[in-house]
Amino acid sequence: MTASVRTKLPFPALVFAAALLLVAGGCAIAPSPGDREAAAEFAAANDPAEPTNRAVFAVNRGLDSAILKPVATVYRDWVPKFFQDRMNDVLNNLRAPVIFVNDLLQGELDRAIATLARFVVNSSFGLLGLNDLATDIGMEGHDEDFGQTLAVWGVPEGPYVMLPIFGPSNPRDTVGLVVDFLIDPFNVWAGNTDREFAVLSRAGARGVDQRAIHMEALDEIERTSLDYYAAIRSLYRQRRAEEIRNGKSSGALPPAPGLSQLPADGGTAAIDPVARTQ
Repeated sequence: MTASVRTKLPFPALVFAAALLLVAGGCAIAPSPGDREAAAEFAAANDPAEPTNRAVFAVNRGLDSAILKPVATVYRDWVPKFFQDRMNDVLNNLRAPVIFVNDLLQGELDRAIATLARFVVNSSFGLLGLNDLATDIGMEGHDEDFGQTLAVWGVPEGPYVMLPIFGPSNPRDTVGLVVDFLIDPFNVWAGNTDREFAVLSRAGARGVDQRAIHMEALDEIERTSLDYYAAIRSLYRQRRAEEIRNGKSSGALPPAPGLSQLPADGGTAAIDPVARTQ
């Protein structure tokens, strides 16, 4: 009898439910249509659940300050750079199957072939992804997720939401997060071999890795922003728009703290000046 595929971790379903609850509850009061400037600003923010989102953001920020940032600081300052690079390479390589599927779903055959080739090279000659040999020989990587796939298919993003632990999102990207989780071979393997701890360990390692990479950039955004919440909201949207266009990231748009982070290019912080004054 063929074993059924199962995943015990409830995180994806809970994340999706949380997004729906955030959109449905704690809504901000829309300004009067007569106040055109305020109404335009409200529409541009596309954040109808802002009061609830800000409350969740405050909790996430507290968890980041108490746990994620201190751990990432120790990791960055005390773990040799060589081992940090190996960890980053392994984590990036583990995402390759999900990237490959989304490349195909988007009709990007050339990118799918490139992703598959990178995965084969790095998983074999790169010793299970410990070394990014593919990049060294000129096979540049890229990232895709099901949220981007839905955008390519024409699905609107919906209102902005702040997910507990996972950070900035919207309904489209939240669905993408769940789908990517379910189709990831690593998660399927872990769920069918009673190794759910491996999924948690991987998520934690990714969060620490990305937090360490973007430590200075996020600190600068927090220091210079009059409204850190609005700055993160703008940052998230700019980054997602760039990724959906398959733009070559300049590294100027770091991911916000959270566990739903994707591979990043590093770099310094830059953000829409409007967000600094919101």
